[in-house]
Amino acid sequence: MNHHSPAALYPEIQPYRQSTLALDNIHTMYWEESGNPSGTPVVFLHGGPGAGSTPAHRRFFDPAYYRIVIYDQRGAGRSTPLGETQDNTTPHLINDLESLRQHLGIDRWLVFGGSWGSTLALAYGEAHPERCLGFILRGIFLCRKQEIDWFLYGLRNLFPEAWRELVAPLSDTERNDILSAYHQRLMNPDPAIHMPAARTWSTYEGSCSTLLPNPATVRYFASDTVALGLARMEAHYFMHNIFLPENSLLNNVHKLHNIPATIVQGRYDAVCPIVSADDLHHAWPQAEYIIIDDAGHSVWEPGIQAALIRTTDRFKTRNP
Repeated sequence: MNHHSPAALYPEIQPYRQSTLALDNIHTMYWEESGNPSGTPVVFLHGGPGAGSTPAHRRFFDPAYYRIVIYDQRGAGRSTPLGETQDNTTPHLINDLESLRQHLGIDRWLVFGGSWGSTLALAYGEAHPERCLGFILRGIFLCRKQEIDWFLYGLRNLFPEAWRELVAPLSDTERNDILSAYHQRLMNPDPAIHMPAARTWSTYEGSCSTLLPNPATVRYFASDTVALGLARMEAHYFMHNIFLPENSLLNNVHKLHNIPATIVQGRYDAVCPIVSADDLHHAWPQAEYIIIDDAGHSVWEPGIQAALIRTTDRFKTRNP
């Protein structure tokens, strides 16, 4: 009996195809496909921005049913150059998704993303609704000013120890504008300046991502590739309010009302507090909304992981 328990990760698989795609004169994108080459296409949007994707991300999808497309957004993960902010904006990332879709000969795909991946999924869907079979979104982040301020200041209310580590390198004056102070360090070409800043920023996020302390999560966030891509890209995007008009994600969500969608949110998500998911669901009442009562932000929180896998399984019967 090869019976899949309804909430367990699917077994580890290898890609049947992986390559890179030149996006422009600067950026090259890593992409891979696994699962069923003639299955329903699903694209995985990683978080951050800048965190990159991992082999474990393949395991949210039934490989017998789905054609699983995973890639690293420009400046992140295995895409090159790592941490490059030039020509790196949300409109660029939306166009990159379209380039990848066309390159792979895909007409429409299911869009799966958490945290910043949910932000990009909404931005992409609102630009190209006709290309989306559906959405599975987690840990909603709309990148509004209040959300960025919460991440840099409000989190101190729940994680004062982690916040103290974040601001330890900063002067008293710099603490009034944590974002600019970090942006300055992260953009410094000298690794002796940008790497410690990247690790501190990324460790802060990792430390606040789970309901209960999880050293493995913190170690992952502190690793060099994740830290540099994530910290530099987050500071870059936050400094520019994600290169989209204010509140555009909520203002345009009506374009998605007829597309099947599920939103999964941890009640105690400290990084992307539930009020954003609530705002999104209010603007998108047609979407299924699942609150996980004993979870924080991380996709690996047991309740969140289980709900996402149940959702990808249910989408197998929802698709046209």
